[in-house]
Amino acid sequence: MKIIKAALSLLLFAAAAIVPTACDDSKSYADLLRDQDKYVNNFLADQRVELSIPEDTVFITGPDAPYYRLDADGTMYMQVLDAGTPGNRVTDNEQIYFRYTRYALASYDNGKLPTGGGNNITLSPSWFRYKNYSIQSSYNWGVGVQTPLDYLPVDCKVNIVLKAQMGFIQEQSDVQPYLFYLTYERRQQ
Repeated sequence: MKIIKAALSLLLFAAAAIVPTACDDSKSYADLLRDQDKYVNNFLADQRVELSIPEDTVFITGPDAPYYRLDADGTMYMQVLDAGTPGNRVTDNEQIYFRYTRYALASYDNGKLPTGGGNNITLSPSWFRYKNYSIQSSYNWGVGVQTPLDYLPVDCKVNIVLKAQMGFIQEQSDVQPYLFYLTYERRQQ
């Protein structure tokens, strides 16, 4: 009996020693959300921020334009670089091509963005069908990539801060926010 108790004690001691080590390497979902908020706030602290969009949706534009909070939860902030051509609005289910460069806000430091990645000029544009999330090619990009077109014409150019839940579907569990530079266009006939 003493041998069994000693073996159990040794086994429990070994298990207790392993558990803290395993937990040190991972973060809880709540911790990841707090980190995401910290990264977004760190970036936005260096920007001018408007807490609501203009009632007439006439945005200040250009590289010094403010970032407009697009939703009450603060999951998206948009800076309008070029408001596009008036009247050039998208229609539901219209196929829209877009190019993007995105920057991981976790690596934003002292006013400097990290190297971006995306389907820049050298690659083919990606596409979605506006507000049609029933097809995979639209669903995979997430809601945030399409949101600027709720307010602006198709040929607009924007920067948009997206928290993970508004970004690419396959990356939402990573809980990493990004700054996207986005341009849109219609299919060339």
